[in-house]
Amino acid sequence: MGSSPAVSLPEFSADFCARLRAALREARYDADGVLDLLGGQAHAALGRGEPEAAYRACRDAGRLGTLVRLFLLGGSEPPGAVRAALAPLPVEDALATGLLCAEGDRLRAGLDLRPHGDEEGSWWVLADLDSDQLGRPVPEDHVLGVGHASLSLVRATSRRPVGSLLDLGTGNGVQALHASRHAQRITATDVSPRALRLARATFRLNELDVELAQGEWFAPVARRRFDQIVCNPPFVAGPGRVDYVYRDSGLAGDDASALVVRQLPAFLTEGGIGQLLASWLHVKGEDWADRVTRWLPAGTDAWFVQRDVADPVLYVGTWLRDAGIDPASAQGRAKAAAWLDWFEEAGVEAIGFGFVTLRRGSGAESAPTVVCEDLRQAYDDPLGGEAAAWLDRVAWLRAHDAELLDTAFRVPETVLLERVDEATDNGWSTTLRRLHRTDGPGWQHELDELATALLAGCRGLLPLADLLDLLSVAHGHDRAELATTALPVVRELLRHGMLVPAQEAGR
Repeated sequence: MGSSPAVSLPEFSADFCARLRAALREARYDADGVLDLLGGQAHAALGRGEPEAAYRACRDAGRLGTLVRLFLLGGSEPPGAVRAALAPLPVEDALATGLLCAEGDRLRAGLDLRPHGDEEGSWWVLADLDSDQLGRPVPEDHVLGVGHASLSLVRATSRRPVGSLLDLGTGNGVQALHASRHAQRITATDVSPRALRLARATFRLNELDVELAQGEWFAPVARRRFDQIVCNPPFVAGPGRVDYVYRDSGLAGDDASALVVRQLPAFLTEGGIGQLLASWLHVKGEDWADRVTRWLPAGTDAWFVQRDVADPVLYVGTWLRDAGIDPASAQGRAKAAAWLDWFEEAGVEAIGFGFVTLRRGSGAESAPTVVCEDLRQAYDDPLGGEAAAWLDRVAWLRAHDAELLDTAFRVPETVLLERVDEATDNGWSTTLRRLHRTDGPGWQHELDELATALLAGCRGLLPLADLLDLLSVAHGHDRAELATTALPVVRELLRHGMLVPAQEAGR
């Protein structure tokens, strides 16, 4: 069985959205209202796919309980209860737009409508029902709800104020919602007419003014530039085909990610930044960092952060299940076979996934900074603030690299030194020295004895050159050789915020 046919989606008028918004507000169907109703434990259980506690919590919860059962729990409700919950929006209008659908003498959700919040407030997001709610594989033009990938990009995006922002491949519009907190003007594009209709409804429902345009990749914004671009592209790697618009680009391998990285900087203003999710192939005999670096246009600072690496078998199985296809079914086995055959022929050993931060230079700067690194450990802090700070630190290094020896540095209070000692015949002997940043993504660096001693002197009082002089005398090393060895370490620690210029430390 192939994917189910797409259902026609009419336009959600401004009047429809205004009535629906009034109903949702009156019922307190927002992020805080739902959490208050369900309580922390039931809310967390629902997020894990365990709905029973949520059903119990909303048994006698009036209008809000009806909406939670309809849109969050996938239940069916009596028409009278739904009519009361959605007033002043007529049930007939909700049925006509596909927001609701009839099931015998009861009503069910026809679309996914759920609250989504941040520290400042709450929105509503409209998307398609997933395969579990549909009971079948999703259609080709399926529009995803707010999933883990979307949320990870939200957390990885810089929120510094900008004038103009482009949300490339907006889908349900969630990136643009978050962009409304820091961008004065937002443009959102998508190749899918269905996605744009749902995004437009989401923006109308939340009273946001967002420019929408349809087309492939950057074609809808040709010859325009933006201060910031965010993009969650169809980055799934594999054969060049389109089974599902939300994940497949029609380009083979990792060419979709390569296309965005190559073209995005040209649509940025000077100093503008782009942030996207991407995937890349780990091909036999090739370093993944060399692969992605080749995608970059000249004059672009780039930070590639690899968050995960999956073997081909796990990768294929994950994406089949994501679309609601059982990998053990005849359809699943056929798709998996074709996918794995392609990987084998291309020499693919694994598929990497992560975040990319790009900044367009002015053309008058020195060589751009390009860093590719693994960040697979768990961490709690959003990466967006770290990405913005990384760009600041790169810019500082570019401006002051020739003056590093004349600069005094400090180790921030959030950076700790961990030692691992082992017992020997002569007492304890240090076998490992690890510098650990306790905030942000929790960077770690292993140090040798000399680097540890150098950092111990970085208290903001003496310039690096004086510290190296003292170190050379104390340990009997050539000062010039110490400098040659120390400067790359200092640069890396600066980029990771584990060492800061003394004059910057108190800011």
